[in-house]
Amino acid sequence: MSYTAFLILILIVAIALILIVMVQNPKGGGLSSSFGGGGGQSLGGVQNTNNFLDRTTWTLAIAMFALILLANFAIPRQGDNNVNLDNTLEGTAPIENTIPSATNDSIK
Repeated sequence: MSYTAFLILILIVAIALILIVMVQNPKGGGLSSSFGGGGGQSLGGVQNTNNFLDRTTWTLAIAMFALILLANFAIPRQGDNNVNLDNTLEGTAPIENTIPSATNDSIK
C-alpha cells in the first residue's frame, strides 16, 4: 500500500472514532437513551448498546494505532538505502588544537 492510502485510512478511522466517542455519554445516556424506552429494548437494551460502543471505540483506537505504525514503513524515502558508515572518518585530517594555551605571562 502506498503512503497516501494509509493516510486516507487513518483519516477515515479518526473521523469514525470521533463520531463514536461523541455518541457516547459517560453518565449512562448517549445513543442508548436516544431510542427511548421501547425502542432501546428492541435493539438489545442499554447494556448491549454501551458494550457495542465500547468495543467499537477500542477496535477503532487499535486500528488507528496499527495504521499509524504501518504508515511509517510506507513513507517515501529519498536517497540511497544502503548507507555505509564504516569508512566515514577515514581520509579526514586530524583536528589541530587551535585554542591558545594560557601561560602565566599572558594572564596578569
